[in-house]
Amino acid sequence: MMSPKIVSIDPVNPESDIIDLAGKIIQNNGVVIFPAKCLYGVAANALNKKAVEKVFHLKNRPLNNPILILLPDRTMLPDLVTTISKPAKKLMDAFWPGNLTIIFETKDNIPQLLSAGTGKIGVRIPAHPVAKALVESVGFPITGTSANLSGQNGCSQTDQLVPSIIDHADLVLNAGVLKGGAGSTIVDVTALNINIIREGEVSARRINEILAG
Repeated sequence: MMSPKIVSIDPVNPESDIIDLAGKIIQNNGVVIFPAKCLYGVAANALNKKAVEKVFHLKNRPLNNPILILLPDRTMLPDLVTTISKPAKKLMDAFWPGNLTIIFETKDNIPQLLSAGTGKIGVRIPAHPVAKALVESVGFPITGTSANLSGQNGCSQTDQLVPSIIDHADLVLNAGVLKGGAGSTIVDVTALNINIIREGEVSARRINEILAG
């Protein structure tokens, strides 16, 4: 039997009342499990320390491991990061919204916990309709880390979620089976030489082509 906190949602045209419910939970510093393109993620208010603490606790994540954030659009980015370089703009133009996480240097208004004291933050604008609707409904950055215990594989369907994650979440949005795979590619643009931290959905070859173009 499905848990009362697991709610089915249309992955293509997400129901506005369900998005509103999830958005209110996040606005009240709760935690929502949601579908992204490849894997299920954990959404909480990225600018609230208590909400971010809940995400670390839910994932049993080491405090020295930063958490990426999702934005509704690019207009919010200058409020959160110190510099947006030309290479970063090229990558944003080519791959956002989509499965590329770009690491920037943060401004002081980002919780230290979120960046794990590194002074850097990974940022993405999601393409999945549910993730997109969710971050647009709240109008502020949300966490986008995968919904799994730290060090374990990500989940492409809600029945793969470990019980403790469901217990610690306030709501789970079930959009069926997702694509799976490696998730987003992570690129650090904070140094002169662009560094591909993790190759995922977007290939290193495509990134290098865009940067060279």
